[in-house]
This record gives sequence, C-alpha cells and structure tokens, in this order.
Amino acid sequence: MSSNRPFLVFSGTHSHYLAEKICHSLKCPLGQMNVEHFADGEFSVSYEESIRGRDVFLVQSTCPNSDNLMELLLMMDAAKRASAHSIIAVIPYFGWARQDRKDKPRVSIGAKLIADLLGVAGLNRLITMDLHADQIQGFFNVPVDHLYASTVFLPFIKSAFSLENLVIATPDVGGSKRASNYSKYFKIPMVICHKSRAKANEISDMKIIGEVANKDVLLVDDIVDTAGTITTAADLMIENGAKSVRALASHAVMSDPASLRVDQSALSEIIFTDSIPYTKKSEKVTILSVAGMFAESIRRVCRNESISSLYTM
Repeated sequence: MSSNRPFLVFSGTHSHYLAEKICHSLKCPLGQMNVEHFADGEFSVSYEESIRGRDVFLVQSTCPNSDNLMELLLMMDAAKRASAHSIIAVIPYFGWARQDRKDKPRVSIGAKLIADLLGVAGLNRLITMDLHADQIQGFFNVPVDHLYASTVFLPFIKSAFSLENLVIATPDVGGSKRASNYSKYFKIPMVICHKSRAKANEISDMKIIGEVANKDVLLVDDIVDTAGTITTAADLMIENGAKSVRALASHAVMSDPASLRVDQSALSEIIFTDSIPYTKKSEKVTILSVAGMFAESIRRVCRNESISSLYTM
C-alpha cells in the first residue's frame, strides 16, 4: 500500500459505533455504505461512493456470528468488484475462533473455514485483536496484524489497582499463558483455576492452584460468553479467603444469562473492551475503548510503518 494513496473506512451494521470512534481518531469521515434487507432475511451491500483504487478498511466484529460474517463477506466482495486497490478487514472480535482444532472426531475446524472464506472474498490483510488461539494467524495466507487488548488494560490496571496486594489469576488452564504475561509484567504472583466440563458452557468441577487468601484477585481472560467459568472462579476465590475479585476480558460476548450471573456473583467489577457492543446494563461492567489502538494501526499500515510497538504482550 502506498503511503500517498487515499484510504477509506467503512463499517458493518453492528460495528458502526466503533468505526465512528476510529474515524474520529483518524480525523476522517466514515465511508457511506448501504445495506438493504429483504423479507426473507437476505441482504445486499452497496458502496455509496467511489472506492476505485483506494485502500479500503472494513470494520466488522463477527458477533453475533452468522449475519455479521455474511455482511462482511458481501462488503469485501462488493469492494473487490468495485476495483478497490486493497481490502483490509478490521475484525476486533474474530468469531468462530474457539473452533481452532479437531478436539474430537468428525468435527469442523470453523476458524480455518472462516479464514478461507475471507480469503476467497478478496481479503488482502487482517487486523484483529486477542484471537482465542494465536495459531489462527497461520490459517490466513495474507498478513495478519494481531493486536492485544493489554495495550489498553495495562495503563488501566496501573491507575485503578494497588499492586502490593494484587494476584493475577486465570479462570482456566488454557488462559495460563495470558495470565502469566500479566504476572511477569507487574512482577506479582499468579494462580490458576483448573476446571473440568460436563459439556460446552457447563462446568462440573473447579479447583484453585495457588494462594489467594487475603489477596485482591484479578481474573484475566479473552472471552466471556455465558460467564459461568469466570463467576464460578470468582465465587471460589472468595470462598478461599480472597479480599476482593475483579476480572478483565477482551471480548464481552455476554450471552444470556451472563449479565445476571455477573450481578449475582462475588465479582466486584469486570472490565471489557468495546470490540463488541455491550447493550445490557450492569453496574459491575466497565468498558474501555480500543478505537484509538485500531486507528493507530490503520494509520501505520497506510504509511508502511511498523506497528510492533502496539503488540503489548
């Protein structure tokens, strides 16, 4: 991409709020696009301005998954057919990422399928954040800029928490690398919750590995879906003598009854980014914006500048 070539930013339906903030940071207008819906549930996408020869950034998180993914694919196909110079998908939350491998016989690898669909639709580059599994970057045959929400979380933790009594915790073994990075950065202890599941979204047993008595615990995760794991972990921490329990997670999927579980749990606060719109109300939820981080990434991509400094942990 040429540093002199004009770029345009467009938004899918459910990421309009974030795209507007990104454009405000970039000091550019949000591109004009129309999505027409039909009675049978189909929809079509059209650009209301010329994009010929432009670098086109399409902002769209794929949650709720199916409609937003299909809308993004149509946006990309329309851009390709309208002679855009390059198509860059900005997907703050990459849905289907939990299907990153065959964990039992006769199942699909959904994340690889989505990567293939995006490639066929015309993807030239992907900008995303906190993929559920890092190896998903290898599913793409185009450059992937994988940003981290820690870029906005770390300053917040420094300003909002006393590190003297703080312990970093992970609600499951799968998130131990992420929690370990926070633990090493702040030079504070880490504990792990070991869980076993009866089936998806249902925990049968959980145990704490480490000491939380008389500590302020900060649970670190990437996705909170039904909030069963993180609220069970928080309640268990309090039962084991923790003074307080807070949590932070990159993506607020928050499927029902997640908000109710958070409100009724031992969590005193849960911090998310705005990668997904959180429409339900909970006094325990704090939202931090990642719009500035994505805007800076777009700016540097357009100028052919390094974005490695945005890769914090």
